[in-house]
Parts: sequence; C-alpha cells; structure tokens
Amino acid sequence: MKPRFLVFAIACLMVLIAAEAAVAQEEKNVSQCQAIAQSIPQATFASFTGPAPIVGAGASDQSVTLTYIGHSTFLIETPGGVTIATDYSGWYSPPHVPMVVTMNRAHSSHYTLAADPGIQHVLHGWSDVPGEKAKVNLVVGDTYIRNVTTDIRGGFGAPQTDGNSIFIFEIAGLCIGHLGHLHYELTQAHYAEIGRLDVVMVPVDGGLTMGSDSMSRVIKRLRASLILPMHQPRPLQSFLSMFGPDFDISYAPTNTITVSLRTLPRKPLIYVAKGMQ
Repeated sequence: MKPRFLVFAIACLMVLIAAEAAVAQEEKNVSQCQAIAQSIPQATFASFTGPAPIVGAGASDQSVTLTYIGHSTFLIETPGGVTIATDYSGWYSPPHVPMVVTMNRAHSSHYTLAADPGIQHVLHGWSDVPGEKAKVNLVVGDTYIRNVTTDIRGGFGAPQTDGNSIFIFEIAGLCIGHLGHLHYELTQAHYAEIGRLDVVMVPVDGGLTMGSDSMSRVIKRLRASLILPMHQPRPLQSFLSMFGPDFDISYAPTNTITVSLRTLPRKPLIYVAKGMQ
C-alpha cells in the first residue's frame, strides 16, 4: 500500500472512531427524567474541570443541597461542586458567585442583563430571536441542565409565546425542576417533555403567576416527592389549603434542605423554607 493511501486510511479510521465515541457519549448523557427519551437533542458539554457527569442510576447516596435565597432564587449545590442560582436577578444573591445562573424574563426580579462577570454560564429562559424557543441543553460537571419553554402573559394580558422556561437539573440521579414564572397550566406535551420530577420549586403568589387552584393542579400532576414553595409568602396558606391528606407539610427551621434519591420522602412533602414563612 502506498504511503499516501495508508495515511488516508488511518485518517478515515480515526474519524470513524471519533464519531462512535461521540455517539456513545451522547447516549450516556441523555436525560434520565424525560418521558420520551428519543426526543432529547444533542447535549453541549461545557468546559469544566471536574468529575464525569452523573446521570441515572448509581448515585442514590449522593446529596444535593438547595438553599432558598429569596423570591424565586434557590442556590443548588451538587456533589461535584457545581453551584447554580435559579431566576438570578442580582436582587437576591447567593453568598458566593455561582458557576451557573438561570433566568426568566417575565419581570426584572427574575433576570438581569448585567450578570456578575464571574458567572461561567448565564442561561436565558427566553430567546431574543423572534419565533424561536430558548434551547438549553448543557452538561456542567456532574449536572445536566435542560429547559422546557412555556408561554407567559405579555402586554395587556396577551400571551407571549415561549417567554418562560422550566429549567430541569439532573443531578446524582435526581430530577429537579424550577417552574420559573409559570403563567398557564401545563399541557400534556409539556408534561411529556418534562418527564419525571423528584423535586419541584413552585411559584406561590395568588395570581401574579397562577392562582392557588391552578398551581396546585400542576403540582399534583407533576407528582414530585419534594415541593419547595417560592416567590411570595403572603398567599402561601391559600396554596397549602389546596392539598389534602395525600401531602405532608413541613415548616422548616432553616432555608436549606439536603436531599438524595435515598432520602426522598415516601409521601409527597411540601417543604416551606424559613424565608417563605
């Protein structure tokens, strides 16, 4: 075989090996929470020095810590050291600059266009391109982050298509969802795209997002094991009154909870952080 043909053959072989490795990596990191696995788009891997992503089984003993910072901002801390702030606006800031922030553009208290430059990944829940949906599909360390867009009420109450994102964080086998500024009840297509949620952060405000009755129907349909109210404390009791004996309610002494697959409550628990009381 002539040298140039040998070089060409080796190059083709290397391309095939790289392609197979990419496919294997993509299959390894598809969502474990989504009901229809084949609809998962290709994930984008962030530049991050840390442990390999933990997605799926084998992580039942690893814990995730969630701290309620205020309004709709939670700080999520993963076993691999990734820190995430939800609905980050700068109004309610974690004690340290997070590595990742998510935002929704319904109100200025849910986003900022002047994020701290130390934040490595700023994830918008809206698209600046008319007619397009925001698409978040990112692996950072041991965390897989994706989104499901929903409509919001725009000017004069008219629907604004895909103006909100439900962000879903898959960490240590847990499926953790943040509903953002949810204005309308979810459709069957939304539920299918979301898949399983073990932990859900839900806005409570009596009607700025949705009324207590509508929001409670969404929570009951999601069937999460751990429900974390957020947004506004004042209408909390109205929201809690929508849940009967199938749900436990706990008023926490602090703003922090640590959870793993193994420690998820057997009966759905609405866990009210100190800052929401």
